[in-house]
Amino acid sequence: MRNRIIMSMLTGATVLVSTLLGAAPARSATPDPPATATADAAVAATAPTATVAGAALDVPAEFGSDWHDPVTAAPPVIRPEHAKSCEVTVAKAQFRDFTPYKGTYAPPAGCGKRWSKVVLRLDGKVKGRQYDRLGHLHIGGVEVFRTSTPQPSPDGIAWSVEKDVTRYSDTLRTAQPVEMLIGNVVDDTYTGVLDVKVTLTFYAGRPTAKAAATVPDRVLTLQDGNTLTTPRNSERVVAEVYATGSGGGCEEYWYLTVPETAPYSCTAHDGPYREVRIEVDGQLAGIAAPFPTVWTGGWSNPFLWYVVPGPRAFDIQPIRYDLTPFAGLLNDGRPRRVEVSVVGVPEGQSGWSTPVNVLVWQDEKSAHVTGSLTEVRAGDLANSSTYTPGTEHRLDTEGSHRLTVTGHVDTSHGRVTTTVRRSLAHTSVHTWSDGENPDALDGRWSDDETVTVDGRGPARTTRTQRSYTMDGTTTLGAGDRLRTVLTLGDRATVTETYGGRRTAWSRLDDSYTGDATYTAFVPRDQRHAVGTTRERYRLYGTGGCYDRSLVSVQGVLTEDRRAC
Repeated sequence: MRNRIIMSMLTGATVLVSTLLGAAPARSATPDPPATATADAAVAATAPTATVAGAALDVPAEFGSDWHDPVTAAPPVIRPEHAKSCEVTVAKAQFRDFTPYKGTYAPPAGCGKRWSKVVLRLDGKVKGRQYDRLGHLHIGGVEVFRTSTPQPSPDGIAWSVEKDVTRYSDTLRTAQPVEMLIGNVVDDTYTGVLDVKVTLTFYAGRPTAKAAATVPDRVLTLQDGNTLTTPRNSERVVAEVYATGSGGGCEEYWYLTVPETAPYSCTAHDGPYREVRIEVDGQLAGIAAPFPTVWTGGWSNPFLWYVVPGPRAFDIQPIRYDLTPFAGLLNDGRPRRVEVSVVGVPEGQSGWSTPVNVLVWQDEKSAHVTGSLTEVRAGDLANSSTYTPGTEHRLDTEGSHRLTVTGHVDTSHGRVTTTVRRSLAHTSVHTWSDGENPDALDGRWSDDETVTVDGRGPARTTRTQRSYTMDGTTTLGAGDRLRTVLTLGDRATVTETYGGRRTAWSRLDDSYTGDATYTAFVPRDQRHAVGTTRERYRLYGTGGCYDRSLVSVQGVLTEDRRAC
C-alpha cells in the first residue's frame, strides 16, 4: 500500500460531485486527512528568523498546531472613493453536512437601484481537522460565487475572499431567494465546522462609461437545466460557466489520467485532454481549456497550501463564451437548448460541475433585433496520448482544437457583425515508476481567443491569450517521508485594438512555487512537516501596475512585498 501512496491519497475519498472535495477519509493509517492531491515538498528551515515589514519573526523547525491565516497575493477589489455604501448580509451559516443554507436577499434601502460597484466578501473560520471543501452561492438561481476552503490548523484559522459582482446587478435589484452550500462532514474524527458569513457592499452612483459597458442588462439562468429564452432585442450574449473538476475521484486530477492500457490508478479512455464546450441547439458554439485548479489538499500534500493556496483556489473564475454570433437565432422568441459538456471525461463518470449564467445586453431602441448565424467552422479535434512502458513509465499527450463562429445582428444603430475565434492547445509529459513513486507531471495549456466586432466605424478587436502551467513531482522516500515539489502558472495577456490601433492592454502573471515534506502514515503530531511556498502576482498594463509577493516557511509568513 505504501508504494502506491500518491494515487491512493488522490482517490481514497468518495464524495458528492460539486459540493465536496474529499468527504470520506483517505486510505491512511492515521485519522487525520493526508490530503487529496500533490504539491511541492521538503524544505527544512534554514534560518531561525525572518522579517516581514521589518519585524523579526521566529520560524519553527517544523509545522506546529497553528500557522498564519491563509492569504493570497491577488489584488483586493478596488472600491469607489467618497461614495455612499450600504452593506447587506447575504448568508451566515455553519456548514456541518450537506444541508444548504437558505435565506432571502433584499436590496439595500439606502443606496438606490443603480450602483457604481458591488463587492462580495466571504469571511470564514474553522479549526480542528477537516478536508478542503467546494462551495457555491446562488442568488435568484444565479451562481454569483464559487469557492473552495482552506484546511484548518488544530488551533483554528480565519480567511476572507473578495469578488467584484457588479455584473450581477440585474439580479440584485429585486428580492431573491438565496442558497449557499459548502458540503462538509463533521464527526468524531473530522471536527472542522465551517463558520461562514457572506456580505454584499453596494456603492451608490453610476459606474464609468467603460465599467458600465461590462454590466449586462439581464442575467439569465437555464430553465429545466438546459433551456434558454433571451429577450428579443438582445444584441450581445455572453455565457459564463463555473466549470470545476472535483468530487474526490479521478476527475479532480484529470490532468494526471492515462489511457486504460497504462498501469496507473486514474484512467480515462482518451487520456488527460479536457475541453469544456458549449452548444446551442446541438451546434458547437464555444470551446475552452479548463483551468487546472489545485485545491488546498492537492498533490497529496496539504502543507503546501496551509498559508498560500494555489491560484484561483478561493475565487473560482467562470469560463466565458461570447455567444453574440447566435443572438439573431436566440432572438426568435423560441426556447433554445444550451448544453455544456467536457470532452475527455469517461462515459458515465461524474466529477464535473458546469452551472451556466447568461449575460445579455439589449438594444433599448428596438423591440426585436434580427440577425443571422453566418459561419461555424470547427477544426478537427487533435488528441493523442502515447504511452511508453519501462522502469519509468511515460505518457506524452498533445491536444488541440480550433473554432470560428460568425454572426450578425441588425440593431437600431446598424448591422453589427461579431466573429469569435478560439484556439486551444495542450501538451504534457507524465512520468511515474512502479507503485507510482515517484509521480511527475509537466503540463502546458493555452487558450487563445479573438473577438472582432465590426459595425459602424472601425472594427474593435479584443485578443485574450491565456496560458496555464503545472510542473510537479511527488516522491515517497526513506522513512516514509513524502515530498512534493510543484510550480503553477496562471498567465494572460489582453490586447484591445480599434481600427488596428492598440487602445488598451494588460498582462497577468500569477506564479506559485512550493516544496513540502512530511512523514506519512502517522498521526499529525508525528509528521514533522516542513515546507516553503511562494506566490507572486503581477498585473500591469494601461490600467496601471500591481505586484505582490508572498513567502511562507513552516506556516510563518516570512515575506509580504509589494513592488508597484
